[in-house]
Amino acid sequence: MALGPRLDLRQSQSLVMTPQLQQAIKLLALSNLEIEAFIGEALEANPLLDLGEATPAPAAELPAGPPEDARRTALESSPIDQLIGEGRGADDRPLDIDASALDTDRDTGDFDAGQPSVRETAFDSGGGGGDFADGEAPDIGERGSSAETLAEHLHAQIGAVARDPRLCAIARLLIDQLDEAGYLSDPLAEIAAGMGIEPDEAEAALALIHTLDPTGVGARSLSECIALQAREADRYDPAMARLIGNLDLVARGELARLRRMCGVDEDDFADMLAELRGYDPKPGLAFGGAPASPVQPDVIVSARADGGWNIALNQATLPRLIVNRSYYVEMKGSCADKTSRAWLSEKLADANWLMKALDQRQKTILKVASEIVRQQEAFFRQGVSALKPLTLRAVAEAVALHESTVSRVTSNKYLMCDRGTYELKFFFTSGVASADGEGSVSAEAVKAAIRQLIEAETPKAILSDDALVDLLKTRGFDLARRTVAKYREAIGLGSSVQRRRQKALAGGGRG
Repeated sequence: MALGPRLDLRQSQSLVMTPQLQQAIKLLALSNLEIEAFIGEALEANPLLDLGEATPAPAAELPAGPPEDARRTALESSPIDQLIGEGRGADDRPLDIDASALDTDRDTGDFDAGQPSVRETAFDSGGGGGDFADGEAPDIGERGSSAETLAEHLHAQIGAVARDPRLCAIARLLIDQLDEAGYLSDPLAEIAAGMGIEPDEAEAALALIHTLDPTGVGARSLSECIALQAREADRYDPAMARLIGNLDLVARGELARLRRMCGVDEDDFADMLAELRGYDPKPGLAFGGAPASPVQPDVIVSARADGGWNIALNQATLPRLIVNRSYYVEMKGSCADKTSRAWLSEKLADANWLMKALDQRQKTILKVASEIVRQQEAFFRQGVSALKPLTLRAVAEAVALHESTVSRVTSNKYLMCDRGTYELKFFFTSGVASADGEGSVSAEAVKAAIRQLIEAETPKAILSDDALVDLLKTRGFDLARRTVAKYREAIGLGSSVQRRRQKALAGGGRG
């Protein structure tokens, strides 16, 4: 075969991420408040964009009854669908949303959220979020982070645990010495000398601080902070002690050597590392920050008289965007050169594209939110104990979208209903096998059951994790002890040792 230069023609297909496609994908992941900021930037960059007054339109409706019996209206496919490669075909599954609730005036270039304002919604979000018999978490909207500092949080606790007034006073002085992460950075001996007290008294006062919340405050090193949390979780066995005592080996990645030092097999060592990563190395940082802004819902769900659901975007955080066509005509008449006319045409195209992207974002969020409500309807009627296992894939298949799109839509978005305000990700929960072997239940339902059992225990009958396993099995949850401990810690409940001490102190304080 002769060697020499030659020219070949080849055809290939590839997906090119145009700036417009990148923008459409970016908009899906933004919350309503972030969209408001994005629109503000667009208004500054494009003279053809303007804000109009919002005109409330009917909310999307989810019919009552099983989905197969409901009236279904397919939404019109848009150019964004085709660009992202998610256009619907003949086998597409339609959606239980009235398409009239999603219309925008494309002829005039308007983009309007087209949904009732949060002020016009006929229910009180605060009433349903704080009192649940099934152990639900509080309404996210009520978590507006007070300005309580770490020192204030600790001072409020120390009086209940310190019986000796002198020891209490020393502990209060040590609390004021903690840094923002909750560590005692200065040597305790030097602090004791500066206070004019014995080192033993300082150690005793510091030991009192170690019993306070959050666990790990008052530590003098990272290993001590982690060890305090491991003891509190009743996980501080000799193997874990060796692991915590050699954190430098973890940092250097010498895991094989560390496993041999701990004397455990690979599975146990992997579990130990997972537990280690679950501890908070800076427990004090949860306090003392600026007050957090109250969560603004992106989607509002309310019950209808006929048993169905109204689902709407929160117009309070979605301004109406329009193209100022009269200004466009005026500017076009004054453009004398080709460059100016090209620039003006580009701005018009950008404005139209942005409104189409916002329009499609609105439709996509409503599609996904409606499917979540349909899949988790039992939660909205009965509470968190009725949550079902749900995956992104299940929702994506139901609404004929890609799984990654559903993930973007549910990121940084909040849903408000009469039970409170929840992140959309909250409704996607893993499944736990039921004790009878038939089907599975939501992990959130298991957490609610654990919370109920622990809240019902008495100081003289504190439940161990093994006891919780047995009681949960009678309720239909087949779980291992380690899984129960993981869920218990995830909802902020301490070990049996910690709870016994806390309830004993609480009982002593009442006496």
